[in-house]
Amino acid sequence: MKRWASAVVVCAVALWSGPSARVVSPEIVISQIYGGGGNSGATYTHDFVELFNRGTSAVDVTGWSVQYASATGTGNFGSATNLITPIAGTIPPGGYLLIQESSTAAVGAVLPPPDVIDASPILMSGTAGKIALVRSGTSLGCNGGSAPCTPDQQALIVDLVGYGGANFFEAQPTGVLSNSTAAIRRDGGCTETDHNFNDFEVLTPAPRNSATPLASCNAPDAAPSVSSVSPSNGVPTSDQGRTSSSRSTSPSRSPAPGSR
Repeated sequence: MKRWASAVVVCAVALWSGPSARVVSPEIVISQIYGGGGNSGATYTHDFVELFNRGTSAVDVTGWSVQYASATGTGNFGSATNLITPIAGTIPPGGYLLIQESSTAAVGAVLPPPDVIDASPILMSGTAGKIALVRSGTSLGCNGGSAPCTPDQQALIVDLVGYGGANFFEAQPTGVLSNSTAAIRRDGGCTETDHNFNDFEVLTPAPRNSATPLASCNAPDAAPSVSSVSPSNGVPTSDQGRTSSSRSTSPSRSPAPGSR
């Protein structure tokens, strides 16, 4: 039984120990992914990818790109124009950037005004896939599965999200998505532990754009306040409980021996 239990543990570790080496993204992260745009029962007409700045400084993302690869296929990230979206602009601390991707039909609500509209949009899977935010406008040339990414290629990846049954991810892919659900990064986009499954929730899509109020991840602590004072009213502890009647205004004296 012990050997069997050990084997189960080893297999479980192996299951999620694939190509997932990443470093925590200190600033720009992928904060939301929705791939069911326009499908039957879709919440929104278009697929979208949302970015968020969880840092303390504005970041210029001009020249970067969002690149897509199927969950387990052999195609590389951004290997065709409909698998890569160039992006541009500056994202302030706590700011969002909404990237509109493909649609299959006019089913669902219209997105809030996108900040980026791809002329050759990515047609994402509604259930499982891989999205990489890349510090480059050209294809990574790998997919993390059948074509492993080299250290130099991984160094270009700012953030990586494998959703559903993807074979390239951070620690573990998110849950499986649907035409009515999205992968949404916790705490407004602030949570980042390099673990896709833990960092994202599968919820109803809620796209945010550059007009959305800022959501700072670095709010200062509340100013200290006084909740109680001891001793009260500035009275020394040794004097608490005494009353004026217990205090003598002059000490009593006994007559000195031989005095009249």
